[in-house]
Amino acid sequence: MNTVYTAFGAGRPALVGYLPAGFPSVKDAIEAATTMAKSGADVIEIGLPYSDPLMDGPVIAEAVHRALTGGIRVKDVLETVQAVASTGTPTLVMTYWNPVDQYGVRAFARDLAQAGGAGLITPDLSPEEAAPWLEASDEYHLDRIFLVAPSTTNDRIAAITSHCRGFVYAVSLMGITGTRTAVSSEAEGLVGRIKSHTGLPVAVGLGVSNGQQAAEVAAFADGVIVGSAFVRRLLDAPDAQVGIAEVGKLTSELAAGVHDDRR
Repeated sequence: MNTVYTAFGAGRPALVGYLPAGFPSVKDAIEAATTMAKSGADVIEIGLPYSDPLMDGPVIAEAVHRALTGGIRVKDVLETVQAVASTGTPTLVMTYWNPVDQYGVRAFARDLAQAGGAGLITPDLSPEEAAPWLEASDEYHLDRIFLVAPSTTNDRIAAITSHCRGFVYAVSLMGITGTRTAVSSEAEGLVGRIKSHTGLPVAVGLGVSNGQQAAEVAAFADGVIVGSAFVRRLLDAPDAQVGIAEVGKLTSELAAGVHDDRR
């Protein structure tokens, strides 16, 4: 059984937290992500900064831009993964496909596995175009998480989930990433449709920003994915250490909502 799947096997929903590598710096990103792991996150996503982030809203796009301006490289992303995975928390890379393709798919899988990474989330890669990744992830025993959106047909859900391993990423609303004032009304129905096609855990992402919203999503999903709200804490902080402390506080709040024992 792979490491990400086991994070969903504790008899309660899982909190999945995202931060991009290299922001505010490589060192600070590592400290922020390990703080997240120590504060209650069950799975960590490390974003691989990319110059054309199609799905990223303004908050994440700004952090990614600063990471790229700071000279972030794939080796720094892998270093971040290694540091975070050493906490014992399953660690994934969230990445657009072009950087992996340029690096070499098998080489990336090999180096990710050597760093202790659990697998990839690939928002712009469809299973039909993923043959090299499917092969490499099998060879190196890595999870592969594809996305399902509210507009995805039932036939497509069946096709996508048949290639997923670890969990299925349910995008709760159409559009770019960012925090929302309310949980999407489409999210619960989407989770139900996905679950009719797979026994894998289903985690919901895009929009959650506080403990109350996290608890709402955890009432019907196996996992709650939070990204922009964490990045916002780092962007708004007067310095990196304050931002990292804020990431820890938010993680604890979200974990309390996701892991609510009264559920």
